Amino acid sequence: MHVFWLVSMVLPQAAAACGLDSASDVSGGWLTGQLCALQNRKDLQLTVACVDSRRKTALCGALDGVTYRILPGSQDFPALLQAVQPDLIHIWGTEYAAAAAMRQTADTLFIPVLVGIQGVMKDCAAHLCDGVPSSYLHSTPLDRMLDRAIPGALLDKMQANFDALAASEAELLSNARYVTGRTSFDRRAVTELAPQARYFACNETLRPLFYQGTEWKPRAFGRAPVLLLSQGNYPLKNLHTVLKALPALLERWPDLQLRIAGWPPLDKGPLLRPLIARLFPYQRYCRRLAASLGVADHIHYTGPLGAEAMRQAYLDVDLFVLPSLSENSPNSLGEAMLLGVPCIASCAGGIPDMITDRQEGLLYGAPLDADALASAIARLLCAPDGGAALGQAARLRARQTHDPAANADTLCGIYQTIVQEETV
Repeated sequence: MHVFWLVSMVLPQAAAACGLDSASDVSGGWLTGQLCALQNRKDLQLTVACVDSRRKTALCGALDGVTYRILPGSQDFPALLQAVQPDLIHIWGTEYAAAAAMRQTADTLFIPVLVGIQGVMKDCAAHLCDGVPSSYLHSTPLDRMLDRAIPGALLDKMQANFDALAASEAELLSNARYVTGRTSFDRRAVTELAPQARYFACNETLRPLFYQGTEWKPRAFGRAPVLLLSQGNYPLKNLHTVLKALPALLERWPDLQLRIAGWPPLDKGPLLRPLIARLFPYQRYCRRLAASLGVADHIHYTGPLGAEAMRQAYLDVDLFVLPSLSENSPNSLGEAMLLGVPCIASCAGGIPDMITDRQEGLLYGAPLDADALASAIARLLCAPDGGAALGQAARLRARQTHDPAANADTLCGIYQTIVQEETV
């Protein structure tokens, strides 16, 4: 059985197979893990095509029994599929342009397509800027002129982009026959957007490094507990509510620190600071909010982290916080759970399908409820065991949810079912 994957990013394995630098493994964890579980299977021939709009020409290579192609943004999909001759196409993600083009080409060539839900873009677009004051949401003509010269992150432009991605997702799913997802949240979305499709459940496999090595251990943090947030540079990840929760926590733990994985807000010195502030309104809002709350000195950005550094970042904190406004099955939460890190998360999207409140972690209700978030964090920090029991329960659950062999078998079973149905 020959399966053709289409993905929207260059995976480290593809970069290595095609002779490119693959040292930076900071994304695509749900794909790299699944690839590692599927490679060298005797019942599966796998071709993985990675779309890179920056490239002018295609690359091809092979590694560990998998054929890789790195494709430019503009690609002759009919010729490619006629050359590859797959039995099935698995499109990972619903919103990028190449996904729609591939599905249309596959339809004309009568090749079955399985669409894999990642996030639910309709929900992401609906909640992208929840809780951000309206004064930051609307750019001026000057802002837009500056943005054309020096691209920034204007929130109305970001909102328009998310709305367009949601429309692309709806269009792709409108004629989908087979869809795979993993939460009751994405299943409801598929029921709405693709009522004609057959839905297959399959959990994700995460990056191999998170199944290995030492686990999280509680520590005596005294006045200085450390919280970890996996992302904070756009409003969907809801850093602003975490900032609002910090003052109540600092009354009890005055040296508390919030670590945020990723780049800090851009700063090119005092001369360019007003320009950057105009072009990055969410960062401006969070900076002003932190200053007004008196919490700015308690925030630290780690810079971008590869898999090994991210693993260590989880182990070095006292709890992991996921306050997102919308999520399906976030890899960051799964990785923290695999390591046994105590976790606190909002009840958004598919998160309650991953973690049971007060059994494997703590869930708080409305994502924008800063008081509820602060209360949940305080409760966990005050636990006599430092949250170790919740962390261990989370680890056991994540080992089942993200079991590489079981998920690989499930996915191959889905492939076989579709191919057999299409050949009858």
